[in-house]
Parts: sequence; structure tokens; C-alpha cells
Amino acid sequence: MPEYLEVAGHKVFSYEWDNNGEALVLLHGGLSQTSHWDSYILPAVEEDFHVFAYDRAGHGFTGQREKSFHYQFQTDEAIAYLDQVVKEPAHLIGYSDGGIVALMVAMQRPELVRSIITLGANFHPSGLTPIADFDGFISEENQEEYNKTSPDAPETLGLKIKKMIEIQKSEPDLTAADLASIQCPVMVMAGDDDVVKHAHTADLYESIPLGQLAIVPGTSHKFIKEKPALAQLLIREFLEDLSYPITRMPVRRTNPRTE
Repeated sequence: MPEYLEVAGHKVFSYEWDNNGEALVLLHGGLSQTSHWDSYILPAVEEDFHVFAYDRAGHGFTGQREKSFHYQFQTDEAIAYLDQVVKEPAHLIGYSDGGIVALMVAMQRPELVRSIITLGANFHPSGLTPIADFDGFISEENQEEYNKTSPDAPETLGLKIKKMIEIQKSEPDLTAADLASIQCPVMVMAGDDDVVKHAHTADLYESIPLGQLAIVPGTSHKFIKEKPALAQLLIREFLEDLSYPITRMPVRRTNPRTE
């Protein structure tokens, strides 16, 4: 059952499913919440893992805090959640901004992370394709949901959108050298028509020593919802074998097959 927990000095709305193995934490996207996407991921992981999730500060059922939308704040919050709630190293699956948070946690507290799957994540503002219609427009449906879920005042939704748009012009500001410090297995996933530029996704994959790359065909930034069965298959197979890939015709990897 979801519940409010005290994390890093504030109340966080947290979810936990049955304990079926190693810990795994779902990290939702920006201006989203756990309930928007958990059902698309759970079929791939809930039978074999002890799954946790939470709404980050300023998202979903969790109230806003000062600097909530800056990635370092969100990373600190994720680290506190892992330390205080999960209490063991975990696999992290992060969608969009959640993927950025997962990468930053692995850089700053590597002992807390077993593996990472990023879903449409970027590591620098230059990696995003500008979206003309993402101008802060709020639909009636979105406002209605916000009024029902967020502990923050209704008028803060528009302010949050504007704040996030501004922050994403300069954050995250990670480099290839930063990414190279990540020593756990990482699968970088994206849609073939993702808002994250193809070259940027490839750079993310190639910068991580234990990286793998999966591009989901015929999909956008919302590929986990557009082709859930395929995305879940890729997630499941990655988590089933986290060993360094040994391929028959390696180009970028260093340990080819001997036969």
C-alpha cells in the first residue's frame, strides 16, 4: 500500500510491492508521478524483485520543496530514499528525468546501485530536441488531476512547468568523463523518434564502461507505453544477465568470443 514516509526531512509518497528478491526502485519522469507509468514496468520486474517507487518532491502526491526541480536536489532525495527506506543496493529504472537521477546517484553513491536502466534520458541540455508545443500549456484534464493529487496549491502547476522548462536549459550538465565513472551495468533505452537526439543517446551509451543500448522501433519518448511488451522484454532480459556482454563480432567492447 502506498504511504507517506519521512525522507530527507520531508514527507514523500512511497510505494512498495511484495518482496520477491533484490531491491528495485522506479524513478518517474519530470512533472509526472509513479501512478503514470508503474503499470507499464511492473510486469517485467514484480515477480523477481522487491519493487519500490516514490513521487519526488513537487511531483504527484509529494509536496514541493525549495529547489525541488534541480537535479542535485532530486539526487540527494533519491540517495536518502535508498538509505532510509530501501536499505540495500538496488536496481534503478528511471524514465526521462528519473533516468538522469539514477545516473547521478550511481556517480555519487555507487555502492547503492546494482544496475541502471534509463528510458529516454539525457545527460546535457544539448541532447534534447526542442518541442515547439511544450510551452507551459495546461490542459483541463491535467489541472484536474493535479488538484486531486498534489498537496500544493492548484496555481502552482503552471509555476512548476515554467520552472522546469527554465532549469532544463542548463541542467543536467554532465560530461562523458562523469559518465565514465559509472561502474555498474547500464542499459540505455530510447524510442527511435525520441525527444532525446540519437547521437546524444549513443554518446550516453558509449561513455558508460558497462553500457548496453536498446532503441525501440516505431516509438517516441513514450515508448514504454507505446510498445510495452517489447520494452518489458528488453528490461527483463537485461536484468536476468548483468554480466559483461560477450559477442561474436565486437567493435566497442573489449572481450570477444574466442571460438
